[in-house]
Amino acid sequence: MSRTIIPFGPQHPVLPEPLHLKLVVEDETVVEAIPALGYVHRGLETLASIRDYNQMVYIVERVCGICSCIHAMCYCQGLETMMNVEVPSRAKYLRVIWSELHRIHSHLLWLGLFADGFGFESLFMQFWKIRERVMDINEATAGNRVVISVNVVGGVRRDLDKTQQRWILDELDKLEKELRQLMKTMLDDYTVKKRTVGIGVLTAEQAIQLGAVGPTLRGSGVAQDARQLGYAAFDELDFEPVTSPEGDCWARSKVRFMEALQSMDIVRQAISRLPDSELAAKVPGKPTGEVVCRVEQPRGELLYYLKGNGSKNMERVRIRTPTFANIPPLLAMLPGAQLADVPLAALTIDPCISCTER
Repeated sequence: MSRTIIPFGPQHPVLPEPLHLKLVVEDETVVEAIPALGYVHRGLETLASIRDYNQMVYIVERVCGICSCIHAMCYCQGLETMMNVEVPSRAKYLRVIWSELHRIHSHLLWLGLFADGFGFESLFMQFWKIRERVMDINEATAGNRVVISVNVVGGVRRDLDKTQQRWILDELDKLEKELRQLMKTMLDDYTVKKRTVGIGVLTAEQAIQLGAVGPTLRGSGVAQDARQLGYAAFDELDFEPVTSPEGDCWARSKVRFMEALQSMDIVRQAISRLPDSELAAKVPGKPTGEVVCRVEQPRGELLYYLKGNGSKNMERVRIRTPTFANIPPLLAMLPGAQLADVPLAALTIDPCISCTER
C-alpha cells in the first residue's frame, strides 16, 4: 500500500502549543511519526550568564506558566544544596502546599482540554470551573493566580496564617466533592471509553526503555514518582504513586484524575503538620560547584543541572523538562493508531512545547 506524509501541527485545534509531527500513514493508519521542534525557543538558559542568581528564580518560573512554582522550587533547591543552606521546616511544608496546588490546577486544565479534544464540551467546562477555585486560592495566598513567586533561595517569602489554612481546607472539601461527581463520567462513560480505551498503547517495557516520566510512565503501570526522593517535606507525608497498568489514553487520564484528588490529600496533610519556624535561612557567599536537582512536575520528572563559579552569575543552568522525555514514548504509541486518534494520543503526554524548547 502506498504511503502518505501528513503534517500534524504546529497549529491544531486540540493543541495549546506548537507541537509538530510528520505522520507517515497507510490509508488511515499511522505507521511512523517524526517530530519537528524549535518553534518557540527563547534562550532562557543563556540569561543565567548575565543575570544575578537570585533574579534567575523569577526567570525559571517563566519556563512554564502552568508549573511555574515547581520550576522555581527545583532551581532554589539545587542552589541550596550547592551552598549548604538548611531550609527552615515551615518553608519546606509551604513549598509542598503551593506545588501541590499547582499540580491540581495543571491536571484540571489538562482534563478539561482532553474532554474538549473528544468533543465533550460540558465536561470541559466543569473541569475548568473547578480549576478556577484553585486559582483563587493561589491568588488569595500568594498574590497571583499562576506565577506566584513564593520561592527564594533559602526558603519562601510568604506565609499562611490560621484563617487562610482553614479557608483552604474548606475549599478543598468542596472541590473534592465536585471533582468526584465527574469521576463516573470521565472514567466510565461509554462514549468517553470508546475514544480512549485501547488507543495509543504504551507498554511498561516501552515506557521504561524510552525514558517516559510522570503520568505517561505511571499510566503504563510503573510506580515511579520523583516525590518519593523526599525533597521539601515529602519524606514526612504519606502518599503512594498513582498507577494504572493499561498503558492507553484512558489509563493516562485516570492517573491524572486520581492524582488531582491525591494532591488535595497531600495539601491537607501538609497544613495539619505545618511546623513553626522562620520562612527563609540566610544564604552566605556565592554559588560554587555543580549540582543536579530533580522534582516531580505535573507532567513528570523535572531535572536541573546547575554550575556556579563563585560569582553572582551562574555559569550554567541546564533544564530537562518532562515533555522532552515524553516525546520518544509519544512516537512509540502512535504507530498502529488511526489518524483521527492522533490528537487525543498526543494530548495524553500533556505536551508543553514552550517548556521543552525554552
